[in-house]
Amino acid sequence: MKFKTTTIVSIILLCLSLVNISAQELITNVYGRKYQSLNGKWDAIIDLYDQGRKNKIYLNNKPEGKTDFYEYSFDHGLRLNVPSDWNSQMPELKYYEGTVWYARRFDTDKSADKRLFLYFGAVSYRCRIYLNGREIGSHEGGFTPFQIEVTDLVKDKDNFLALEVNNTRTVDAIPAMAFDWWNYGGITRDVMLVNTPKTFIEDYFIQLDKYKADKINASIKLSAKTANTSIDIEIPELKVKQNLKTNNEGVAEISFNVKKLERWSPDSPKLYKVIVSSDNDRIEEMIGFRNIWVKGEDIYLNDKPIFLKSISFHEEIPQRKGRAFSEPDAAMLLSEAKALGCNMIRLAHYPQNEYIVRMAEKIGFLLWEEIPIWQGIDFENTDTKLKAGNMIKEMVMRDKNRCSLSFWGVANETQPSEPRNEFLKYLIQCCKDIDTTRLITAAFDLVRFNKERQVFVMNDPFIKELDVVAVNKYMGWYHQWPVTPDKAIWDVAKGQPLIISEFGGEALYGQLGQADVVSSWSEDYQATLFRDNLEMFKNIPNLRGTSPWVLFDFRSPFRFHPTNQEDWNRKGLVSDQGYRKKAWYIMKEYYDAIK
Repeated sequence: MKFKTTTIVSIILLCLSLVNISAQELITNVYGRKYQSLNGKWDAIIDLYDQGRKNKIYLNNKPEGKTDFYEYSFDHGLRLNVPSDWNSQMPELKYYEGTVWYARRFDTDKSADKRLFLYFGAVSYRCRIYLNGREIGSHEGGFTPFQIEVTDLVKDKDNFLALEVNNTRTVDAIPAMAFDWWNYGGITRDVMLVNTPKTFIEDYFIQLDKYKADKINASIKLSAKTANTSIDIEIPELKVKQNLKTNNEGVAEISFNVKKLERWSPDSPKLYKVIVSSDNDRIEEMIGFRNIWVKGEDIYLNDKPIFLKSISFHEEIPQRKGRAFSEPDAAMLLSEAKALGCNMIRLAHYPQNEYIVRMAEKIGFLLWEEIPIWQGIDFENTDTKLKAGNMIKEMVMRDKNRCSLSFWGVANETQPSEPRNEFLKYLIQCCKDIDTTRLITAAFDLVRFNKERQVFVMNDPFIKELDVVAVNKYMGWYHQWPVTPDKAIWDVAKGQPLIISEFGGEALYGQLGQADVVSSWSEDYQATLFRDNLEMFKNIPNLRGTSPWVLFDFRSPFRFHPTNQEDWNRKGLVSDQGYRKKAWYIMKEYYDAIK
């Protein structure tokens, strides 16, 4: 069968149009660039039946003649805050899943020697972007950033930007149809118009060698494949100034030794000003340097074994019943983790905003960051696999220069199968293609009690693919004790470091009850449960960290109990109003005793 020339041309044009509307490779460190914030009040339209695209409301047409009319208008209607979720801004949107259109106007200064990029910190969950009546991009994934170049698409005055945002759960999404946290929708993180030179420093990765305490490895990439361009790397406090030349790909790489380097650690979160510059571009940020690696059953930070005193929290301000998105939000969440005595945070179950990540590094927290491969994922779906790969690449690209980032997490509570194994191996490779220095982990809920041996065991050969094995186990809550806690012996992941990545149970703050009755939903039973689990931990020989679930009570449609839950997961050590429960003080004492 022969194709006509016009048919071939049409196919080529279609392919090109599809390429043009995809999000582009991320610029490293947008907060260190020149940018114009597009945060603030945006006009909005709730599109319950998904009619907006059909009616082309992104054109924002206005009636001009006597017979013109349009059955929509962004003017004088709903206005929503950006960044924020829509669920917490109106009672009518509390449970809303569907489409909301956002729109705003902006002016900008165009220049022949500059480039402009629209940058979105995150939009939940999928979106299409329209600028001046034209669709210019799309993105799927509610917790990672993306950007679109608009240099040739913007005007000096009165640009009209519209987003079609949809948070409907689907079987091929990540996470999928059901997950144990609130499905917030909206433009949930910063929106920026980033300004760069024509050829600029697009990417850099500057870090301490995985094992050597005095060797820094650096890779710099220009936005164009320009050879022999001079690049300087400076670390003034260390009296470092290195000059590099780019290769034919516009990439320059170097390794160099440094003297008197103070390595970053939770006890001493030292950061250095690092400056990267070319003839026409200059960028700087604060970067820390540390070594982290595994030997046998131990995790080494800066050549010393470390026990991970961790906690998890969601990107949510419980008192506001909304997404966390700002620096004050980050300070609230992190200050409570610091008070608990933690040296690590598991950012569950998705990449959280950059304010949290950067502030955690300044305060002194190791970080475990993961994408939401949370149960129910269709591991046989190739498109889902590629989506997951793109998400994890966006996560690693954004945070690879953060020395506090120590663990890339690839899954939580998944069931063994060949499709799952291949899926997760692909995600591990996606991480390693960008960064080979961090530790790879995943959380499993597969530990079972072997009655014949009278020990806890786990049968999942995939753990050998990981640097550190993590286990979620809710003894005393979802699982009854088969033996007393002091006799609960573990034989899990022998020869590898093991983290208890989740344990705990629910309690309604202020509720008193019998300390041995699970259904009391009391602080007293939660306290008993924590004491019992801490007793069991003494019998896990390769235990190298604990991370109780969870720091704060959080919203979840999973939770139906009308008086004790009311759409809240009550496993928090701290209530939704910010009050500490009895179990908080038990964990505080436990962590303070570990030096």
